[in-house]
Formats: sequence, C-alpha cells, structure tokens
Amino acid sequence: MNAGGHLLMEITASMVKELRERTGAGMMDCKRALVETEGDFDKAVIFLREKGLAAASKRAGRETAEGVVDSYIHMGGRIGVLIEVNCETDFVAKTDQFRTLARDLAMQVAASKPLYVSRDEVPDDVIEGERQIYRSQALNEGKPEKIADKIVEGRLEKFYQEVCLLDQPFIREPEKSVEELIRETIGLLGENITVRRFARFERGESL
Repeated sequence: MNAGGHLLMEITASMVKELRERTGAGMMDCKRALVETEGDFDKAVIFLREKGLAAASKRAGRETAEGVVDSYIHMGGRIGVLIEVNCETDFVAKTDQFRTLARDLAMQVAASKPLYVSRDEVPDDVIEGERQIYRSQALNEGKPEKIADKIVEGRLEKFYQEVCLLDQPFIREPEKSVEELIRETIGLLGENITVRRFARFERGESL
C-alpha cells in the first residue's frame, strides 16, 4: 500500500497507542497517519491536525442549537463582553475545551474590538465605502489602475482582519486566526461550533 511499493515500515500497536495519547485521535486514524508518514511522530501529528481541520470543514453545515453565553469583564469594570457560542449538543457545551474557547473568544472581543462576527455580516455599503477610500488613496499615491485594484483588495483584507472576529489574529497565538482556533476545537470535539453574536461595552464610550 506504500507509494514506493517497498518501504513498508512496521507500525506497532505501542506506536499507535502513543500517538493516540498525544493527539486524542482514533486508533485507525493514528495508524494511517503513521503509515503515511513512515513512523515519523512529528509528521504524524501534523497529518492528524490537518485531517482534523478538513473534518471540521465538513461539519460546518450542521445545526448548532446548544452552547453557552459567556461574559468577560476587564480592567475593573471598564470593559465588558457578552458572547454566544453555539455547538450541537449540551454534552459538548459542558466540556472544559468548549468553555475555554468561549472565554478566549470573549477576551478576544474585549481586546480587539471587532464590529462583526464574520465578513458575511459586513454591510455592502460599508465594503463599497472602504473600496472607494482605498482606491482614492492608491490613485493619489500615483499607482496605475491595475496596481490600484490589487492594493484595494489587499487593504480590504486588512480591514476584515480588523473588524471581523473570525478574521482577527487570535490574541494568544497571533500566527493563527480566530477562525482557525475554532476549526481546531471543532476537530478536537467532533461537533460544529459557531459564534452567533456578541456585544462589547466600554464605559463612557457613547458620551
């Protein structure tokens, strides 16, 4: 079954057990990962992580009617956040991993001030307004039309990363986005997880 036809390494039960303990993945998935990576544990962990993320995308359409409303109060009551994070079952909603995710997301909202959950929620007129601003800026900088269009798209992506929760860099691990964090938790818990809504309050902000 090996791609090379002759480099078939023996994968022992103890190797599979060790990988299961390190990743929490199923026995058959661990065995396949070790076969695919010729017994390299580090590569097998990466293989399983990528498989988990792929599985997460398949779960994305499943209904999320359970979950939790969590809160986070920061700086002695100066900033407060309420956030609703949903999953498929009450069992998962009560797990430490899910509760930790909800708390991390509430802290993310407090620290990074997103305006929307995802880019799908950004109104068309807001996007078009940003496009016009970025295009005018690029043309005023003397950029040719074709280059200006690319600059507009690049700056629009940066805009999404600033105002959309899912696109923001995760405050604890900025090399990954909030969406990637959620997908990793989906892979770990085996259920679809969504952020339904949030509200952020900062003392005196409307004055």
